[in-house]
Amino acid sequence: MRFEEDARSRGYGRVAGVDEVGRGPLAGPVVAAAVIWADAAPLDGIRDSKQLTPRRRLAAYQRIYRDAVAIGVGVVDAAVIDRINILQSALLAMAVAVEHLEPQADFLLIDGNHRTSLSLPQIAIVKGDSRSASIAAASIVAKVTRDCLMARYHARYPEYGFAQHKGYPTRAHRDAVKQFGASPIHRHTFKGVKEFSAKRPDGGPG
Repeated sequence: MRFEEDARSRGYGRVAGVDEVGRGPLAGPVVAAAVIWADAAPLDGIRDSKQLTPRRRLAAYQRIYRDAVAIGVGVVDAAVIDRINILQSALLAMAVAVEHLEPQADFLLIDGNHRTSLSLPQIAIVKGDSRSASIAAASIVAKVTRDCLMARYHARYPEYGFAQHKGYPTRAHRDAVKQFGASPIHRHTFKGVKEFSAKRPDGGPG
C-alpha cells in the first residue's frame, strides 16, 4: 500500500488502482477495472492476477467485491479495438472503469507507462500489478470478468475453443481461425486474423 499511502499523505482520500487485461488476444474485448481498496481490509491473496491459480483468483475476486470501497469495470469490444487500435482501447477501458466507480476516485494509480485521458491526478506505475495492492485487485477483477465473458462467447462460437484459451493466440486457436475464418468477436486488424476475415462474411462457419 506504499503508493496508496503516499497519495493519502498528500490529501487524496479515495485512491483507485487501475489495470486492464486482454491486449494480446486475437479475439474478444479488452477489459479494465478500477478498485478503491479499504484501508482496513486484509491483503492476503491480493496480488497480480497472473500469479494466481484460477481457484485462488476467483476467491480473491469474491473478497475484493466484499471488501473494496468501490469497483468499476470498463469493456471495449473488438470492433472498437479494430477502429482505434489496442493501446487506445485499453486506455479507454481504463477511463470507463474509473467513471463507473461509486464513490468516485480522486487519485489514480495506473498500471503500465501510459496515463489515461481523465483529468484526475494520476501516476503510471510500471509493473504496478506487482507493486500496488489496489492495482493488483484491479487486475484480478479485470481478469475474472474477461474470462467470464470469453466463456459466454465460447457458448456462442464453440468451434474456436474460447473457454480454453480466452482468445489468446494458441496453436489450437490459430488453427481454428484458419479452418472457420474470423468470427464477429475476432480482432480483424490483428495478424493471424485479418488474413482469414473474408472466410466467414456471414458470421457462420467458413
